[in-house]
Amino acid sequence: MLPMFRLAAAWGTVVIFLLAGETMLSGTHPVVTSILFIWLLGVILWAAFGVVYEAEEVAERLGEPFGTLILTLSIVIIEVALISAVMLGENAVPTLGRDTMFAVIMIVLNGVVGLCLLTGGLRYHQQSYNLQGASAYLALIIPLSVIALVLPNFTTSTAGGMLSGSQAAFFSIFTIALYGLFLWLQTGRHRGFFVPASATGDDEVGSPLPHHVRAGGTTRMRVLLLFANILPIIILSKSLATILDQGIALFGAPPALGGIVIAMIVFTPEGISALRAVAANQLTRAINLCLGAATSTLGLTVPAVLLIGLLTQRPVTLGLSAANMVLLAVTLVLNTLTFSGTRTTMLEGATHLSLFFVFIVLVFSP
Repeated sequence: MLPMFRLAAAWGTVVIFLLAGETMLSGTHPVVTSILFIWLLGVILWAAFGVVYEAEEVAERLGEPFGTLILTLSIVIIEVALISAVMLGENAVPTLGRDTMFAVIMIVLNGVVGLCLLTGGLRYHQQSYNLQGASAYLALIIPLSVIALVLPNFTTSTAGGMLSGSQAAFFSIFTIALYGLFLWLQTGRHRGFFVPASATGDDEVGSPLPHHVRAGGTTRMRVLLLFANILPIIILSKSLATILDQGIALFGAPPALGGIVIAMIVFTPEGISALRAVAANQLTRAINLCLGAATSTLGLTVPAVLLIGLLTQRPVTLGLSAANMVLLAVTLVLNTLTFSGTRTTMLEGATHLSLFFVFIVLVFSP
């Protein structure tokens, strides 16, 4: 009953904004803007929970790593839709793609990973996971994040942290090819890297995740419902982008806040799924969700953002500021150290969370 009510609320909002959205969004009163933002944010976030719910329904039927992969790809589709809506709006923000990708990396690799390791350490003291899978994710995250967010600051073809047309085209091709190879290995030859440690011969003792699959319905119907929850988010993303622009201008908020809002929308449901997995002492699944989200963001969002820039001839700034480059470097080193052994403790979690709080402070006080 609740999933149907959620769908009705999402599609009802879509109808309202398609019919009267232009009139509602034409005002600039702070109260009206705030109400519309809360409304749209609530509906989109609720629909995002629906995406996660249906993706987990499919995941239960397909098993790992396909289940986690479907979930992360669904979230990336939402992320690309929201970024595209803002980039194609009247007040295009050249740094939005960069800000969103960096926010996802900081939220995932520091915020959610830190919270997972801290809560898991409090409950189980130490938790085990599949080291090979975490290492495979990091082997992709490190070069892709540096190429996308650091290298543009040091190229000489263009200035201001941007890439030239040829650089953007070739980097996108390389990124998609590398990510495609990773998916092939993840779902084929090296599938065992991404399953719980207990399935590869080690011990990962824990209670199963709460069973949530409904008795009726086929996998095909679950997939259809998955897309039925994704579509309202994509359609409403343009209206949310307009309100974000108005709100940032009205309240004098930092421009990077738009990227953080998008990152929070797309990853909050997935982050909750990761915390549920940790509570059940299934750290491998939580790592697949967190590191998989960062990998998918870099592997798919970067090419999408660059492609939009090439097709629309709009500037796309990818290079981070000096302070954020330092924060990214420390984050990558810390994750490499955290996932260099087979067990994690509270200490790693507390360290990751401290870096996340540093990121938040730098947003409002650069």
